Amino acid sequence: MTPLKAGRLLAAACLIGGIAVAALFVREKRIRADKEARRSQWSIGIWEGATPLKFQPVPSKPSPVLSARDVTDVRAEFVADPFMLQRDSVWYLFFEVMDGPSQRGSIGLATSADGQAWKYDRIVLREPFHMSYPYVFQNGSDIYMVPETYEAGAIRLYRATRFPYDWKLEKTLVSGMPYVDSSLFQFHDKWWMFTSTPENDRLLLYFAGALEGPWTLHPSSPIVRKNPHVARPGGRVLVMGDHPIRFAQDDEPSYGHQVVAFEITQLDETTYREVPAGDGPVVAASGSGWNRDRMHTVDAHQLAPDRWMACVDGKGVLPK
Repeated sequence: MTPLKAGRLLAAACLIGGIAVAALFVREKRIRADKEARRSQWSIGIWEGATPLKFQPVPSKPSPVLSARDVTDVRAEFVADPFMLQRDSVWYLFFEVMDGPSQRGSIGLATSADGQAWKYDRIVLREPFHMSYPYVFQNGSDIYMVPETYEAGAIRLYRATRFPYDWKLEKTLVSGMPYVDSSLFQFHDKWWMFTSTPENDRLLLYFAGALEGPWTLHPSSPIVRKNPHVARPGGRVLVMGDHPIRFAQDDEPSYGHQVVAFEITQLDETTYREVPAGDGPVVAASGSGWNRDRMHTVDAHQLAPDRWMACVDGKGVLPK
């Protein structure tokens, strides 16, 4: 073999070896990224703000306050969609618990004396279909919940027969579609309900004279069309004076990217108008930690004139 040929063979071998090393590096990098993605999960935090339009973590208090690690009665993959209410000086937090083996959500409960330190209790509502977004509220002396039950093709109203543990299906409010994240509120002697569909790009509005119905589709529905940035509900509707505030998930460029707010300026049986509220998102992904990737639910409660507390959820990587 001539020295020239030997040199060419050596160069070719080095090139092939370099390509193999580069391919191995890319593969290992992809494996690490996949492992990191699998570690990313939804968890729940408690944030505060001077107004309901901007919430931040409290530096002296830990986040998250609840994760799948706290769930003791099922093999949880994540917890998300938190809603809470206070009763007899106790805070009750309801949320989706995703069961890993079945890949089906049910409704879990945690309690707190101060709204900051939470203790997981148990699963309180389970059906043969997926459940999430447990929109819990009080009407008169009764406590109700409208969880997301899109697999049932209906919006279902549950009433607590022994709060907070026992719930009974009270009424099917609307049926015929895979409704998601339905959010109810009372305003001007009527009940109103926002709801969306799994495409995340349209928002429907219904109204009724009583909670149990009958519910009527608003003539302006869908009030949001082909806009995943602002369509899907993202938390409890706040009624403050004459201008309710609705929260919406921003689902672009990815599902549950952040939460934005809108002030409803006109609402009656024939007309609906709203304008953006606040300066920027209400909550958004931080780029690191437990809410690194996404945030998509806000349930805001006023504690004092300039102090609000909200349970929020975020998707990210928990500390080991």
